[in-house]
Amino acid sequence: MCIYVETSDVKIIVDPSVSLAPVRYGLPPHSLEIEKMKEDWEKILEYGCKADILIVTHYHYDHHNPDEGLDMYDDKIVFIKNPRVNINLSQKLRAAYFLERMGSLPYRLEEADGGEYVFGSTRIKFSKPVFHGTNPRLGYILEVLIDNGVERLVYTSDVEGPSLDDQVNFMIESKPTMAFVDGPMTYMLGYRYPKASLDRSIENLYRLMDGGHVKTLILDHHLLRDLAWMDRMKPLLDRAGKIDVKVMTAAEFIGRIPSLLEAKRRELYELYPEKPSRRWRIREE
Repeated sequence: MCIYVETSDVKIIVDPSVSLAPVRYGLPPHSLEIEKMKEDWEKILEYGCKADILIVTHYHYDHHNPDEGLDMYDDKIVFIKNPRVNINLSQKLRAAYFLERMGSLPYRLEEADGGEYVFGSTRIKFSKPVFHGTNPRLGYILEVLIDNGVERLVYTSDVEGPSLDDQVNFMIESKPTMAFVDGPMTYMLGYRYPKASLDRSIENLYRLMDGGHVKTLILDHHLLRDLAWMDRMKPLLDRAGKIDVKVMTAAEFIGRIPSLLEAKRRELYELYPEKPSRRWRIREE
């Protein structure tokens, strides 16, 4: 979900990290996934070093990296999720480690929960902490608005939907022209993600689009772990087409073809056989 945004005032990177699902279809990451992850990490480091402002919305490893690339935080403004309040134990421990590792590198470090900050004509606003998903089991995250006075981008982080009112209310109130949404976790539909949450997520995205501000809706992250994501979201795609909202993946937004490597992991092992590496250390999200 890492994004880089430039305005006339500042350069911003949000959630500068990348990781792989430790197990999918009973298989560890294929070497092609690992190669792509390394390639993406190098790109994140490049843009992270260019950024004036770094934002960490929560402390899962696909949204922050406490062990590599810490130089990108040197002499920067850093906005973080409060590491002590509205946070589960796992993320609290990770946050403490991250802050210890980062040390005094940032020249300004802010706990951003519910905050609003202005840099020239650019406004950055953070939601109050909202659930990572449909309940607090995985902790809390911050959604982000970046507003340059003309265009307004909302970044959902890991709402897994949005299926809850407080998740979508921040989005609607922000009146975004572009929304970068992590999407429902449909690859676990009926297991860890209820069908009712999918239905509510689609209804909430209707509400967002019907506000008349959104021109581009980017769906990615959790949703694109599902090869059938377009079928799952067909009602939304049909609705968007009728009201002239462009719906696309992050890859399509930058002119690339979506690869969905994690969702194709079984296929990768079939097409490019290799012995699953025992050296891959399982690391939860």
